[in-house]
Amino acid sequence: MVNIQAQFDKAVAIINNPANKTAIETSTDEKLQFYGAYKQANEGDYTNGKAPGTFDFTGKAKYNAWKKNEGLSKEQAQAIYVELFKSIIQKSEDEESKKFLEEVEQAGAQ
Repeated sequence: MVNIQAQFDKAVAIINNPANKTAIETSTDEKLQFYGAYKQANEGDYTNGKAPGTFDFTGKAKYNAWKKNEGLSKEQAQAIYVELFKSIIQKSEDEESKKFLEEVEQAGAQ
């Protein structure tokens, strides 16, 4: 059985490591997808009051990314994060990126 929590934790650690930024290239849309899934997995549905204002473009984009995951369980949001991570890594031709994929896969098998 796959341990999604372990895979999620490993993927988050890899993504958040500044040394890996050049090996893992993500678009703004992908970053927002990561953000939304991460927030849903760690905090659940958005309950911070009203949405950011119209001219808070960054805040609004983050809010919308989080709201797209509304209603998902912690495990579902973690699975989305891990699948997004895997899909980005699989597109990469960089050997270091392939190593990251193996690390996440191994974390889930333990």
